[in-house]
Amino acid sequence: MTASFDLISEPWVPCVGRDGQAVELGLQDVLVRAHELRELGGESPLVTAALHRLLLVVLHRVFGSADYDAWYALWQAGRFDPTVLDAYFAQWRERFDLFHPARPFYQAADDRVKPKSLTSLVHDVASGNNATLFDHHTDDGGLMLTPAQAARFLVVAQAFGLAGLSGLPQKFTDGPCARGIIFLVQGDTLFETLLLNLLRYDEDHPLPRRPDDRPAWEMDDPFQDNRTTPRGYLDYLAWQNRRILLLPETTSEGVVIRQMTLAPGLRLAEGIADPMKPYRRDEKRGLLPLRFNENRALWRDSATLFQLDTAESYAPRAFAWLAELVGEGYLPRGTRRTLALGMANDQAKVEFFRTEHLPLPLAYLRDQQLVNSLRDDVLDAAENVARQLWGAARTMATFVLAPQADSETAHQPAPEDLGRVMAPWGVERRYWSRLEVPFRLALEGLPEDREGTLTSWQQTLRRMAWDAFEAVAEDVETDPRALKAAVRGREQLAAGLAKALPV
Repeated sequence: MTASFDLISEPWVPCVGRDGQAVELGLQDVLVRAHELRELGGESPLVTAALHRLLLVVLHRVFGSADYDAWYALWQAGRFDPTVLDAYFAQWRERFDLFHPARPFYQAADDRVKPKSLTSLVHDVASGNNATLFDHHTDDGGLMLTPAQAARFLVVAQAFGLAGLSGLPQKFTDGPCARGIIFLVQGDTLFETLLLNLLRYDEDHPLPRRPDDRPAWEMDDPFQDNRTTPRGYLDYLAWQNRRILLLPETTSEGVVIRQMTLAPGLRLAEGIADPMKPYRRDEKRGLLPLRFNENRALWRDSATLFQLDTAESYAPRAFAWLAELVGEGYLPRGTRRTLALGMANDQAKVEFFRTEHLPLPLAYLRDQQLVNSLRDDVLDAAENVARQLWGAARTMATFVLAPQADSETAHQPAPEDLGRVMAPWGVERRYWSRLEVPFRLALEGLPEDREGTLTSWQQTLRRMAWDAFEAVAEDVETDPRALKAAVRGREQLAAGLAKALPV
């Protein structure tokens, strides 16, 4: 019997209801019931991001949203029209079959490659360069997925595929989402979230559009001409970075997938900025997407998120679209929330996934001076205090190793020795880890009370710096020979804070 899995009706998209209960739905039910759902609930940040992009492609194709009024009519309706969705899905139902014999969804065969395990399809499964962390599958042992699981990871693979060797003359290339952070504006329901990220869509926005722009499943051959430039935003969101073909097996327990074929797909041209990512300009390398850093919380770079159009950086396009909607009176002012999703990777090796949430006070999107204050008076002030804290800790470490370091003839400790002493102290880690909640308060307070917020922020920075330093200095002082080290460190920190935070 030929396997079939209809993505329109079969449950495979993980969602969270407004009551907090998890449920899996088909594509049509997700959109029809979006106003009843709280959010998508993918098993990883990559799944959540990729599914949002897929749903947005469908919505753009069905409802458009070419201008303010069209968007607002959808918002006012409070739900997506099920009859319009039903007509679209009925037209393309065969193309949404995961195992269709001629045009399986998001897939294409390549006769040059042989069947292989599914492990390289799933980013968080040990395979190739990916280390065995929480997963204990191996390339040799293989992996078995249900059709619902395979569908989710298939969508992720096309969006987040990483460059690397393929065993063919062509190499694998990065998918559109592989580098950088995907940002989404969140609403109170999935319906609101999807609409808040349903951007203005015309010939120039959010990417240049050709008349034949459409998602991969509507194309006769998505790989025609081996093109590198998307025909428009819809083509880009459904970009076929891999030629994947799932090989289903029928068992007594139903259809399962253990193997696939995998080959390089479309290579995306350089210089195409993803509308869902924030970017900063590097003098030598041009625009670079903001990326997750294991040792640096995202909020420390949040000023970049509000730079709508500058020479140095710009925000995700949904933020600019939201600013326009607020400015034109279609949405009220206030504070929204953002969802940041992505991974950190070293070449083809995935290091970690991350999801972060940040408040999004809409005032920043309409006031560049407010953004400048956030950058200069809040974020830069915190960085300056961190540098003073590090310097004071380094001075303390210097006198721990060389109590007579202040004499002209004393031998100064080597940098690597200082590093070995300071590493276990973790003074900067102690400092930064306690600033996230105060920063969120400062972010929301700055538009309402700039002077009071900045005074409170400076007091917080000073207190956290001293707390981080004293937590280490008190241990250092247990050795009588290191008393001088603690004293000199305190003296330097006091002087440094007076410089960084003048009264």
